Amino acid sequence: MFYFAQVNIGINPASKTGIFQIGLGLFYLIFSIIQLVQNRNRTTSLNLAFCIVQLVIVPIFLCFSGLVLLFQGWRLDPILQIQQFLLSLLVVFLVLKDILINTINRSR
Repeated sequence: MFYFAQVNIGINPASKTGIFQIGLGLFYLIFSIIQLVQNRNRTTSLNLAFCIVQLVIVPIFLCFSGLVLLFQGWRLDPILQIQQFLLSLLVVFLVLKDILINTINRSR
């Protein structure tokens, strides 16, 4: 006999941050693949290796963190929710910086 665990999803700031992180992870994955395909001939092997590692690790961490916040965010204290929100803002800044730097380097 199978027992199903209770899944409690509520719309609170933590779950909204989780949904945002999942979306950002998927967007970053798609954008990074496009950037990697467009710049594959102009990059060095070391830079290509770092880009591939970044392409694999960043979306996995973002999606995993977003899923945890989506399913377990209702259990977080308010100070931990603020910390997750600030950490998400930092990740958004770094992703946008990476996208802008790659776009500027590609146009040269």
